Parts: sequence; structure tokens; C-alpha cells
Amino acid sequence: MDQPGYIVLALVILFVVIVLVRAVRIVPQATALIIERLGRYSRTLDAGLHLLIPFVDRVRAGVDLREQVVSFPPQPVITSDNLVVSIDTVIYFQVTEPKSAVYEIFNYIIGIEQLTVTTLRNVIGSMDLEQTLTSRDQINGQLRGVLDEATGKWGIRVNRVELKSIDPPASIQGSMEQQMRAERDRRAAILTAEGVKQSQILTAEGDKQGAILRAEGSAQAAILTAEGEARAILQVFDAVHRGDADPKLLAYQYLQILPKLAASPANKVWIIPSELTGALSQLTQGFAGSFTGQPDGTAAPARPAGTSPLGIDLPPVALTDPAEALAEARRQSALATADATSAGTLSGRPFDPTAELGQRPGAAGSPSHRSEHPTRPAPEPQVPGEEDVPPTVNPA
Repeated sequence: MDQPGYIVLALVILFVVIVLVRAVRIVPQATALIIERLGRYSRTLDAGLHLLIPFVDRVRAGVDLREQVVSFPPQPVITSDNLVVSIDTVIYFQVTEPKSAVYEIFNYIIGIEQLTVTTLRNVIGSMDLEQTLTSRDQINGQLRGVLDEATGKWGIRVNRVELKSIDPPASIQGSMEQQMRAERDRRAAILTAEGVKQSQILTAEGDKQGAILRAEGSAQAAILTAEGEARAILQVFDAVHRGDADPKLLAYQYLQILPKLAASPANKVWIIPSELTGALSQLTQGFAGSFTGQPDGTAAPARPAGTSPLGIDLPPVALTDPAEALAEARRQSALATADATSAGTLSGRPFDPTAELGQRPGAAGSPSHRSEHPTRPAPEPQVPGEEDVPPTVNPA
């Protein structure tokens, strides 16, 4: 075969390869191909293997059917209070009809961007700055509704619209920061004042309860001391009469006391009577008069020796048993500790005019009303003969 024959064979083989390449089309998943036949729309090819008529059918465009995300640059928008804010948006959309996306609009990306800008200006223009900053969900919903309706004829479904950022002017940002700082300082000052108030109230309440308890303790201590001294006097009085001391014993005790009286540094001059016997006699008569009840020292009505004017026995003891007194003191201490703990716990609650436990001194139900007089003992009945000893000696 000559050389021209090889050239013709090579051209035939090349033509066959070109025909096969143009006749066979493999479409990947989530992609659609728009096929035109002799310049007119023929059909849409889905994923898979497809055969075309060479030189008659041709691929006009390939369309991605997956959801796409497009971020648009910040756009200046004027609010209703004449402030310019910069808003950055993000659109999530998906092509549902490839034919409409190719033939109904030249470039649907540019169309969505311009439609978003105009719709955003319409929506933001009816709001002030504060509403714009706090109504993101409302703005997103309005944008999505308008865009989805406008892009429906393009074969595009808008799934979601998000405002990525809303940037007010720098001067407005500084004013907003100052306003927020002033608001936080005001709240901090109010909370501090409220805490100081509650602290002072609780401190005053604690001082009041402490003063009341100390006064009650002092009163009870004084009463117990007086009762103890009275009891001691009665016991000494009873012991002296039961012992039936004679004048000789009293004179001997007087002589023992004289050196002690003379040894006192306050005594500069000490006078001893010349008639010591007469002095002892007068002293004896005085003691006898005090014991017998006669001012001139004469004999009182006869009373057996070793008996007491108080009768057979002393009056019953009015003092509290030490074990009971200790238990009562522990109970009062526990109540005071519980009140202090309750007041400290309730002081951390916010101020509530309807429930002011531990916050206001005069409030009903406060710890002061519960523990102001928690353990004041009831007055004990007087025992006849305990405080006022009869001045005369009972007859035997």
C-alpha cells in the first residue's frame, strides 16, 4: 500500500475515535448534563452511561445538584435611625431543576447575590440599630422567604440564610461599650449596697440578741447569787442555833478576833476597855439579845437547847440542779448557733419584700422573732420563809 493509502486509513481511524468519544457520555453522581440537539434543548442526563448522536447532540452545561454555600462580601445598609451598618451574609441553596438554572438566568450566583443585597436593605431599612442587633432570626426568616420565592423560577431552592456579622460604626460601638459598662457598674453598685445593707441588718440583729442574752444571763446570775447567799445565811443561822453556843464560846471567839482586828493596817488607834470583864459581859448580853430576840438581853421564852427558830428543817432548796442548769445552757447555746447559721445562710438570698427572712429586723418570721427570747425561764415560785426570815423565834 502506498503512502496516500496510509494517510486515508489514519484519518478514518481518527474519525471513528472522535465519533465514539462524542457519542459516549458518563455522568458522575450528583451532576446533571443539559443536552441540546441542533441548538435546541433535548434532554437532561442523570448519573450513569449515556449515548449521544455525534455532531448532532452536544452538552450545553453541567449542573452540580449538591447543596452549595456562598458567602457574600459585607454590604453597607442604612437602618431606620440613619446609621450605616455592615452586614455579611451566607446563603445555602440547591439546584432542583437544572434546565431552569441554565435557561432562565445567565448566572444564578450573581442573581442570588444581588437579590440578597436588595432584600437585606429593604428589611434592615425598617428597623433601628437595636432591633437589627437583636432580631437575627427574624431577618434570616424574611430573607429566606423572599429569596426562595424569587429563585423558584430559576430552579433553585434557598434552604437557609445566615447573617455572619453585623458591624455598626466605630463611634456607635464605643458608645455601646460605655453604656454596657455603665449598666454593669450600676448593677454592681446596687448589689454591693444591698450586701452592705443586709450585713448591717444582720450585725445589728446579732448585737441585739447578744445584748438580750447577756442581760438575761446577768439577771439569772444575780438571782442565783442572791439565792445562794440567802441560803448560806439561813444555814449559818440554823447551825448557830442548833449548836446552842453559850456566852463563854462567844467570848473566846471574840478574843481570837481581837488580834486580827489590831493587825489591820487601817487601824491606827486601838482602844481596849479597862473593864474587859464588863465588856465581855455586855458583848454576851448583846449576843444573847440578838439570839433570843429581846433588845435588853433578857431571857426569851424557853426553847429546848439544840433547836432552831426555823423549825424542824430548812426550807426546800430553790436552786436549780447543776445537771439541769448545764443542759439548759447547752440547749440555749444550740439555739443561738442555729439562729446564727440560719441568718448567715439566708443573707445570701436576693432581697424579696414578701419574704425577708434574715434581712429586715422587724419582719415577721425573722430569726430575731424566733430567738429573741427563746429560753427565758418561767419565774420560779417563792418559797415561804426563804427571802424573809421571821424576826422572832418560833416557840418550842
